[in-house]
Amino acid sequence: MITQKRVMEILQEAGVLLEGHFKLTSGRHSNKYLQCAKIFRNTKYSEELCSALAEKYQNDNVQIVIGPAMGAVQMAYEVSRSLHCENFFTERDENGKMTLRRGFAVTPGDRVLIVEDVVTTGGSVREVIDLVKEAGGVVVGVGSIVDRTGGKIDFGVPFKAVISVDVQSWEPEECPLCKAGAPAPVKPGSRKI
Repeated sequence: MITQKRVMEILQEAGVLLEGHFKLTSGRHSNKYLQCAKIFRNTKYSEELCSALAEKYQNDNVQIVIGPAMGAVQMAYEVSRSLHCENFFTERDENGKMTLRRGFAVTPGDRVLIVEDVVTTGGSVREVIDLVKEAGGVVVGVGSIVDRTGGKIDFGVPFKAVISVDVQSWEPEECPLCKAGAPAPVKPGSRKI
C-alpha cells in the first residue's frame, strides 16, 4: 500500500504541481494546477500510482476500465493492466458529446471502473457514467490519482483516489488573482474552453 508521503514525492519528482494563475476546464480560476499528464511520461510513476488505485478495486470484479480522453487514456491502460482486464477510452464527437468509438462497446452487465487523472468538478466523469449506464453497463466505481475536491464529490458510486487535496478555485469574477491585476490565466489542460 502506497503512503501519502510517497504519493507527494512522486507528484513533486514528476513536476505535477504547478503554481501561477490558471483557468481550469470548469472555467474556474486557481493559483495551483495539477498537470497529471506528467506522471505518464515515466512508467516508474504511472505504474506505481495506477497500481495503488487498482488495489482499491481489486475485489470488485472489474471487466473494463474506461477513461475519458485525453487525460485518462494512458491511465485506463495502466489501471487495467493491474486489474487484468480490458480498457477503453471515451472521446468527444464533432458535437462535443462524450462517446465510445473505435469499436469500443459496453454491453449490458459489463462491470466498469471509470478513471480520471484529476477530479475537480467531475463533469467528464459524469458524462462517462451516463454513457456506461445508457449501454446497460454497471459502474462499480470511479477512481482518480488526485481528488481535488477534498472528498466532497458524490458520483452515486464509490469514489476512491490515490490522494485527496483541497486546492482552492474561484469563479472568474471572484478570482483574487484577477482582482490583484495578475496576468490573464493560463489554460494548461487538454480541453479548450
